[in-house]
Amino acid sequence: MIPTRTFDLLDRNLKMFPGSDSLSEKTDGKWIKYSIEQYNELARCFALGLLELGFNKNDKIATITNNRPEWNFVDVGMAMIGVVHVPVYTSLNDDEYKYVFEHSDSRMVIVSDKKFYDSIKPVCDQISKIEHVFTFSKTDVTKHWLEVVELGKKCPASTIDKLEILKKEITPDDAAALIYTSGTTGTSKGVLLSHNNLVSNFLAADKVFQLGPNDRYLNILPLCHVGGRLGNYQTQYAGACIYYAENMGTIAVNLREIKATGFDAVPRILEKVFDNVMAKGRTLKGFKKTLFFWAVDLGLRYEPFGANGWLYELKWKIADKLIFSKWREALGGCVKLVGCGGASLQTRLERVFWAAGIKILNMYGLTETSPIITINRQEKELCKLGTVGALIEGVEVKIADNGEILTRGDNLMIGYYKDEALTREVIDSEGWFHTGDVGQWNEDKFLCVTDRIKEIFKLSNGKFVAPQPIENRLKESPFIDQVMVVGEHQKFASALLLPDVKYLKEWHLKLTNANGHSIDELVDLPEVKQVFTEEITRLNKTLSESERIMRFRIVTDEWSPATGELSASLKLKRKVIETKYKALLDEIYRR
Repeated sequence: MIPTRTFDLLDRNLKMFPGSDSLSEKTDGKWIKYSIEQYNELARCFALGLLELGFNKNDKIATITNNRPEWNFVDVGMAMIGVVHVPVYTSLNDDEYKYVFEHSDSRMVIVSDKKFYDSIKPVCDQISKIEHVFTFSKTDVTKHWLEVVELGKKCPASTIDKLEILKKEITPDDAAALIYTSGTTGTSKGVLLSHNNLVSNFLAADKVFQLGPNDRYLNILPLCHVGGRLGNYQTQYAGACIYYAENMGTIAVNLREIKATGFDAVPRILEKVFDNVMAKGRTLKGFKKTLFFWAVDLGLRYEPFGANGWLYELKWKIADKLIFSKWREALGGCVKLVGCGGASLQTRLERVFWAAGIKILNMYGLTETSPIITINRQEKELCKLGTVGALIEGVEVKIADNGEILTRGDNLMIGYYKDEALTREVIDSEGWFHTGDVGQWNEDKFLCVTDRIKEIFKLSNGKFVAPQPIENRLKESPFIDQVMVVGEHQKFASALLLPDVKYLKEWHLKLTNANGHSIDELVDLPEVKQVFTEEITRLNKTLSESERIMRFRIVTDEWSPATGELSASLKLKRKVIETKYKALLDEIYRR
């Protein structure tokens, strides 16, 4: 049975994987699992409860929550009766929440817990269309989502009949989700996705990941993120059990606890995992340390399928047995696959993880494309490290004359909600969606994404600079945690550098035997300024004249979604950063 609508997953899995564990979360120190039968019962009763509350096809319900099994119960319950799910990030401010609620016409909001309820309820009270606010966690003062389920359990036979009729009437082209892009600039856009958009993409992804009922997948990406949603559906389709990570700080612990065979990630997560591994390597002594970094250097040159020749393969087998096997053990010993997307991935990380026996399936897509356009595979003929892979089934791509990536296919959105003009602006008369990304083909098969059209800037001499590749190269330095390259309409390019605080302190302690400096004190020290200058100089030797970083400044603030410098998917919000550091940037170019 091949699903054509998202809720078809349940009927299929009840037949194919009866009695199997489907979803799991950690509560009070224990992993609580839900079988496919429990999943179906809760989703179905939630749908019936919504009908009892008077919800109709194309009504909207917003959810704001951490990842948890309940998200699926309400998501599929909504889909059964044609209610459109509006999943929202937990990191927005009040004005952004108000905009999403009003723009989406949401009638109900479901939040994770009382703390979030206390924050969101005053916003909801300002919007007349919002009739209900529920919580997933039980509290003494809020309405609990299971109250809707109980309504469904007690409903009359006529409501059950209505549900069955509605399910049959819903078509693959009907709307299933309204996802507001996290956005790096401007107001978020509401991307309206159909059942066919989502289903066609997760069916194609299933053929890539090739998971099965015995797999255990740790879900890390927010379910409101289209990539997290894709992985969620695709893993369920495979019959594998999904475990929801407790938080970003428990990823390694959770991987070990469940002995995960795979997980999902954005590049920033992989950067942090690699940084932690390297930090442990630097604590080793003598021969062990030498051996560790020999293996890392070998991994950074890794090519799959024996492409580097027999001598390299012999060295790799030694490195794998002595070093890389320990990396896998630290992640539970069973991880074999990682789905990665959402931003530009450093090729060195991709290579070293593959060398460690953990295949990073790097992909490219957008919210508007549900999301996958291209992805690297596990098979030799469809794998090229350093690219974002080959086309996924059901999708086309062409490169425009200006280098922009254009795409069309089953995964392409219905359009932007309440904005036909913007929809026509990005989808041309031939159905090609203009992604705003710049790319090129490698071997006429593998796509390389080089930058965002809107992020490429022009110097005052007319030369164009693509900041992303330069930023990724700079982040290869252990001293640099984050970086933003600037220079629009200026004579030269410059950079704001955010240091890796832990590494910088370790390095300085080893260099001077002096401890106790704050990070603000450290970055003002001559030896620290010198080492950052050397890192910039080393990079500049590999860049063209117009790309070279002529000046830089070190900043010590944290960049995160909570503080506003990063989007919810951990991309740089360039305009926010430029505004925040305007005085510093003015000082750079005033000299």
